[in-house]
Order: sequence, then structure tokens, then C-alpha cells
Amino acid sequence: MSAQKQSEEAITFNQTDGREEEEEEHAADQNSGFNLRSFLWHGGSVYDAWFSCASNQVAQVLLTLPYSFSQLGMLSGIIFQVFYGIMGSWTAYLISILYVEYRSRKEKENVSFKNHVIQWFEVLDGLLGPYWKAIGLAFNCTFLLFGSVIQLIGCASNIYYINDHLDKRTWTYIFGACCATTVFIPSFHNYRIWSFLGLGMTTYTAWYMTIASIVHGQVEGVKHSGPDKLVLYFTGATNILYTFGGHAVTVEIMHAMWKPQKFKYVYLFATLYVFTLTLPSATAVYWAFGDQLLTHSNAFSLLPRNKWRDAGVTLMLIHQFITFGFACTPLYFVWEKVIGMHDTKSICLRAIARLPVVIPIWFLAIIFPFFGPINSAVGALLVSFTVYVIPALAHMLTFKSAAARQNAAEKLPFFLPSWTGMYVVNAFIVVWVLVVGFGFGGWASMTNFIRQVDTFGLFAKCYQCPPKVSASPPPHH
Repeated sequence: MSAQKQSEEAITFNQTDGREEEEEEHAADQNSGFNLRSFLWHGGSVYDAWFSCASNQVAQVLLTLPYSFSQLGMLSGIIFQVFYGIMGSWTAYLISILYVEYRSRKEKENVSFKNHVIQWFEVLDGLLGPYWKAIGLAFNCTFLLFGSVIQLIGCASNIYYINDHLDKRTWTYIFGACCATTVFIPSFHNYRIWSFLGLGMTTYTAWYMTIASIVHGQVEGVKHSGPDKLVLYFTGATNILYTFGGHAVTVEIMHAMWKPQKFKYVYLFATLYVFTLTLPSATAVYWAFGDQLLTHSNAFSLLPRNKWRDAGVTLMLIHQFITFGFACTPLYFVWEKVIGMHDTKSICLRAIARLPVVIPIWFLAIIFPFFGPINSAVGALLVSFTVYVIPALAHMLTFKSAAARQNAAEKLPFFLPSWTGMYVVNAFIVVWVLVVGFGFGGWASMTNFIRQVDTFGLFAKCYQCPPKVSASPPPHH
């Protein structure tokens, strides 16, 4: 059988599977015409995937990018955003290719995924064996765990700028309970309205930050001294590495699609839109406040308080709740598979079974409330492998034999129709990320992180909170 015929056969499998799923989900609504619940709840199109990818990329990290610019300087900040955005789009493309390859091979063996969500570690297991499964599972789960922790920290950090009657640690307790309600959302197939709203919220916040900074103008005596120290430089770079590292949920988003083979370029188009939010906002805020951002990792802390800022804070809080669900849902799936509840159709039973996943996330957010520095640490130690190194290596090893290349379910991309070119690009990514992202970035981000622990301590009650001003006048002598 020729490679082209096998490729067409694989796509036919996916398309048929997609049609059957779509027909099943809408069967209940056939007699009722337009159904609002179905419209808001059942999302499996290319557009749904685009909204999910774009929304998942720009949550609380939008607020820490100006902080990264103060560490990197304006020029490096812009270059790293574009560079890591393109690199991230490439490795997301590799993951999509590996997913289609895995699924087409399994479906030729008559394996059904009707009540099973395929995850990244299963793709690695099917293509490369159990050792790769263990590596993928360890890195992916740890990254998603801390990704969820970061969302909780972000919630507490943001709400404090609207209501400072409670400290950030107390707000973390409250939002931990709120975010636990994501256990009721079955899968990424049901995030249609949330993804749409989430992206709208970050779009507002990004342009508010841009316009508010320009209207505010530069603070008196503003300084733009970055890049100043190597530790800060590589800390900022790894935060941007983290920004474009939403791949830990790529396979789950693809599996929720009716025709997952159409995902190939979705992440790239999502990244291009994200550039229109991150580049103007980070540039404008850094231009206005300069080195003040070095001690204010949350951009909201410097922008003047008014109804526009409070609206931005509120919208970001809602979006961080959504992004918490994005990061936690793959963890819910893993936990369900471990305890044998993944095939259960009852939403309530699955929700109860998922609750133990939220508890360690809640606890870690209280221990390490370091908004900003924790992003860089996670970027260097976890994202570097999960998002960049492992997909690039996995692609090279999966297609190392001539037979595998000839029988690949997906053709080479039109812009790089050479296996040699693919290997060169993948090898460059592996070396770059290991040296710059994990090596220098790991050293810098952990140095900065340890400094935060030494300065504020674990279980910090109110990280980077301004000192309370006493209402009573000072005594006269």
C-alpha cells in the first residue's frame, strides 16, 4: 500500500469517527431545531479549537510580561516573544502530527476511542513505548499541576487590587474553593462558551493595559535599565518560554475536535492573534513604568485604579477560573483512569472522583504565592521539556526509519518538504531549549525563586503587598 493511500485511509478513519461523534451528540436535539444548550456546550470545530488554544495561552501571564520586559529590555522582550511564539507553534504542529499518527495506527487495529480521551502520554506510549509514556506522564502532570497553581496565585493577586480588606493568602483559600467547581465540566468538548468568553476578556484586558499606559504616560524619572543582570535576563526569557507553552492540553483539545487532522495550523493562527495582545500591552506598560516593574510582577499593581482597571481585574479573574479548568482537566482524566472512573457517564460521580486532584493544587498555591517568579521556574524546569524537547525528540524517533517516514499518516508541511529539514529544525529546538531554556533559564529562575523564598518566606501572607498606611496621625513630641 502506498504512503499516500495510507494517509488518505487514516484521514477517512478520523473523518468517519468525527461524523459519528457529532451525530451522536446532536441526536437528542434533532426534533427541537436550534438548541441553545447544544450551541453553547458542544464544541468540536476548528474555531472551537482556535478559541481554546488562544484563550489558554493568554491568562495571567499577560500581567507578568511587562515584568519580563523590565528584566530583558524592550528589544529582547519583543524578539523572545516572536521567537518562542514561532517555536511553540512548531512543536504544537509536531504534537498534532504524532497524535494523528498514533490514532490512525490504533484505528487500523480497530481500537475504539468512543468513551476514552486520548492524552499525550498515551500517544508517546503507542509510538515509542512505556519509558516514553512514563517521561511524558511525569512532565505533563507536574507542569499542569503547577500551571493550575499559578492560576490560583494569579486570582489572589488580582482580586487584592480591588479588595485589600483580605490578604492574598485568604483570597487563595476562597478562589481554591471556587475553582474546584471545574470538576463538573466533563471535557474540552464542553468549553465552547468559556473559551470564547475567556479570549474576549483577555482581549479587553490587554488593550486596557496598552491604552491606560499610553494615557498615563511615563512616570517621573522613568528608567529602562534592562537588561542589567544575567539572572534577571534569563528569568524573563523563561517566563516568555512559559507564555507560549500551552501544549500540555493540545492532545486533549485535538481529541475534542470532530476532525482532529484539521488542527495542524490552529496553534499558529492562535499565536498570531496572541501577539496582537501581548506585544502592545507589554511594550506600553514597560515604556510607562520602566524599572518599577522589577518589584511589581503584576502589571495591575502600577496602573491607576479606576473603573476600567477594576473591570480588567474582574474579567481576568473569570478567565483565570476558566484557565484553571483548562490546566486541571487533563489531570482529571489521568486521575479518572487511575481509579477506573474514566468511562463513567455520570457527571456527578466523575466530579466527586475528581475532587482529590484540587487539594494539592490549593495547598501548593498557599505555600508558593510568588506571582511572576514561579512562572519562570515552571517554564525552565517543566515547560522546556514538556512543550519543546519531548515533542521534538519524539517526532525524530517516531520517524527515524525509512518505513515509518514512507507510511506516515500525514505528509510533510508544504513549507518544509524535506525530512532532513525537519530533523535539523527539531535538533536545533532540542539543543537551544536544553542550553538556554533549561540550563541558563533553570539557573536564573531558581536563583530568583529562592531569593523570593528567603525574602518573603513560605506561606507568605501577602506577597508584594504595599505596606498598610495607618489612618491615625503620628504622635507629636
